[in-house]
Amino acid sequence: MTKFENAKAEIVEDKTLSDGWTRLSNYEIDYTDSEGETHRLHREVYHRTPAATILLHDPKRDTVVLVRQFRLPVQLHGEPAWILETPAGLLDGEEPEAAIRREAMEETGFRVRDISFLFKAYSSPGSSTEVVHFFAASIDTDDRVSNGGGLAEEHEDIEVVEVPLDQALAMIGTGQIVDFKTIILLQWAALNRGALNKP
Repeated sequence: MTKFENAKAEIVEDKTLSDGWTRLSNYEIDYTDSEGETHRLHREVYHRTPAATILLHDPKRDTVVLVRQFRLPVQLHGEPAWILETPAGLLDGEEPEAAIRREAMEETGFRVRDISFLFKAYSSPGSSTEVVHFFAASIDTDDRVSNGGGLAEEHEDIEVVEVPLDQALAMIGTGQIVDFKTIILLQWAALNRGALNKP
C-alpha cells in the first residue's frame, strides 16, 4: 500500500496546442492528492509514438555498433549535435521486435538474428508519452548485409560506428555519449558482461 491509494486524476480539458511532427497538448486536471484535497493542475504533454532501441554487440571482438546522426535539441544547447546512439526508431504500428529489426537493418546494415527483449521505460514521463522498448542482440561481421546509413526518402544521414565496449563505457564519463537510451544499454551491458560475451 502506498500513500496514493486514494489519490486520483481526472482530465477536465484536453486542448491541442500544436499538431506537427508530434502533437502537443495542454491538459487541465483535477488532481485529488494523498491527503484528499483536490487541486486544478495544468500540464503540457508531447504525444510521442512508442519506440524501440537495440544494443548490437559482437562477442568475438567485444564491440558495439552505434550510429551517429544530427539531433537539433542538442545543438540548441550549444553542444556538438552529431551524437552517438544505439540504433532506434518509432514502432510505426509494428510490434517492438519487428520494428527494431527493421531499424537495425536500415540504420546499420546488420541483419539481427537472435534478439532479447530487456525491458521498457518512459524517456521523460513528466512531459512525454514516449515509451521505449529496449533490446539486445549478438552480431557477427557476417551479419552485415548492407552499408546501412538510414533511408534516403526520410533524409536520414547516419554514420555507422563500431566501438569497443570498454571505450563506449568510458565515453559516457567523458561526455562523448550523452543519449539516455544508449547510456542505459551500455550500463546494462556492463552489468551483464558474463552473459554478453558468450558467442
